[in-house]
Amino acid sequence: MATRRIGVILNGVTGRMGTNQHLVRSILAIIKQGGIRVRPDLVLMPDPILTGRNADKLAELANRHKVDQPLKYTTDVQGALDGKHGDYEVFFDASGTLQRAQFVEMAVKAKKAIYCEKPTAVSTAEALRLAKLCEDGGVKNGVVQDKLFLPGLRKIRMLRELGFFGKILSVKGDFGYWVFTGMDFDQPAQRPSWNYRAEDGGGLMIDMFCHWEYVIGNLFGPVKKLVAYGRTDIPERRDESGKPYACTADDSAYAIFVLEDGTVCQFNSSWCTRVRRDDLLTIQVDGDKGSAVSGLREVFVQSAAETPKPVWNPDIPQPINFYSNWQQVPNNIEYDNGFKIQWEMFLRHVALDEPWRYSLREGAKGVQLAELGMQSWKSGSWVDVPKL
Repeated sequence: MATRRIGVILNGVTGRMGTNQHLVRSILAIIKQGGIRVRPDLVLMPDPILTGRNADKLAELANRHKVDQPLKYTTDVQGALDGKHGDYEVFFDASGTLQRAQFVEMAVKAKKAIYCEKPTAVSTAEALRLAKLCEDGGVKNGVVQDKLFLPGLRKIRMLRELGFFGKILSVKGDFGYWVFTGMDFDQPAQRPSWNYRAEDGGGLMIDMFCHWEYVIGNLFGPVKKLVAYGRTDIPERRDESGKPYACTADDSAYAIFVLEDGTVCQFNSSWCTRVRRDDLLTIQVDGDKGSAVSGLREVFVQSAAETPKPVWNPDIPQPINFYSNWQQVPNNIEYDNGFKIQWEMFLRHVALDEPWRYSLREGAKGVQLAELGMQSWKSGSWVDVPKL
């Protein structure tokens, strides 16, 4: 059996998301499974090199996750792109949003296939510029849209394709959890401090609306117009060194999205909420024939025939257990990590030219939705969503 090596530069993966989802649960998981078998006689095998600014962090990461021997690493990003440290054809970026443009520009100039985290920028114009840069440079490109590959959302897609919902009337998304401020009884914050500083590219709207755009667009249809509101609920937090800092970005965001077919989608997002629901993200889809509630992995459904008939009467205890008439969708297949699934798709696209739709231009749609959400917040009015 032949093995096709694919050199992958992993830039900025020393952070939580980059380490856990992209390095450990995607690239290293693919290596440990023996690569990606694309034909009976051919396997694609990623060969990573870690790049970043901090040599100590890179060295620690390379040694902690060694495969037979420590992973390769360098602080010389340009050298890695130029081939000074080996032959690498894919450049992946998980650095901060405000740093992404320079790395994309460098990778396009080096003629590398480009895959990066979202958001690709903090403005639609910049996101489109980077997309066009890749297109004009003739390089394959992609943006992470991981939530499409969550088991829960894959089941929602299946239910829709089976016609379970009938006509979809509305979608309600509830996302978030309590992110400790660093001042709470010595509890360290579980998200990086830059997330709460607008000047560093932080903000819940720019982060999560990019997700909601591709989730809504791929599962339910294009967004026609929106109204949104954001808040900075907690004005001060402590950073990684324990130093207090002012929060300048929104940490809660609320939106109503109206789709082209009239379906109404409501999404609440907050890092200042305590969870009393099935999961950190729940999405309820209501149709005239049935409803479903999805978490990250599990989905519960209620058909029209199983729907109870409530009667409003606050003077007596509620006689209906509203959880009892829902059925769990079975896990009939084994669901792999969503980031890993998309990585495998992108590597197949690079090596075999297989179809790929999650380009930087698609990612720009998410940036546009976030930018229009902030525009709506500031103006206090509905905003139309132009087609990109």
